[in-house]
Amino acid sequence: MSPHSIAFIGTGVMGRSMAGHLLKAGHTLHVYNRTKARAQALLDAGAHWHDTAGAAAAAADFVITIVGFPADVEETYFGAGGVLARAKRGAVLIDMTTSSPLLAQKIAAAATVKGLAALDAPVSGGDIGAREARLVIMAGGDAAAFARAKPLFEVLGKNIALLGGPGAGQHCKMANQISIASIMMSWCEALTYAKKAGLDPARVIESIGGGAAASWSLSNLAPRALKGDYAPGFYVKHFLKDMRIALESAEAMQVDLPGLVQAKKLYDEVARRGWEDCGTQVLFKLYQAQS
Repeated sequence: MSPHSIAFIGTGVMGRSMAGHLLKAGHTLHVYNRTKARAQALLDAGAHWHDTAGAAAAAADFVITIVGFPADVEETYFGAGGVLARAKRGAVLIDMTTSSPLLAQKIAAAATVKGLAALDAPVSGGDIGAREARLVIMAGGDAAAFARAKPLFEVLGKNIALLGGPGAGQHCKMANQISIASIMMSWCEALTYAKKAGLDPARVIESIGGGAAASWSLSNLAPRALKGDYAPGFYVKHFLKDMRIALESAEAMQVDLPGLVQAKKLYDEVARRGWEDCGTQVLFKLYQAQS
């Protein structure tokens, strides 16, 4: 793979690892993050710092963003001096934030007008997947732009697919989050039941994790929760954002999602208790408090 000049905007829990993989693969990395200290390890490894997202974008052939909320995505792309204003003609813009399908379509339309290509490519796999370069990457957008970006995606993940046109990646990620929402409830309820029955929940995970009840969340997040480790691989506040987007999209399509509605109620309570900066596995703590 030929080396490229890449702007990477957003070096949080996942972005920092993702950017690091691209740097190690030999690409020139231009970074911007609201908090410079969170990019320091990348700068020490040879990445170039820029004071704005637009300035980073102006130096790159590919622009990758992974920020917090749709409002952050909108500001990053459409703000004064932002990515759309400063990116080089012909560049590929890749938003890997989990965001709104409608916003992804808006970015793609604006990019086309400016002679740019845009992909929405949200990811799944959390902090572990990002560190180990095993992310699931769900893309939407132009097939030619996807083909150009795929070698970069292959540095970051193992399961990579183009699902359709602009917004398709975000719709796929919503399906992913809808599934995860019910899975999170399921293992919390299963282990709460097991504890009440006098079983060792760690041994229960070993038993049921090898059968039909197996899931990534059961194998990776439940053991953390049992140890009282609620450090974020994926923040509650970001999961709540995703559930809001999914419910809004479902309402627009006239689809009822009762499991997602219930999961959001539980995570709203988690946030009300002040745990929104914890990892999503903190839901187990709520079940223990209520049982």
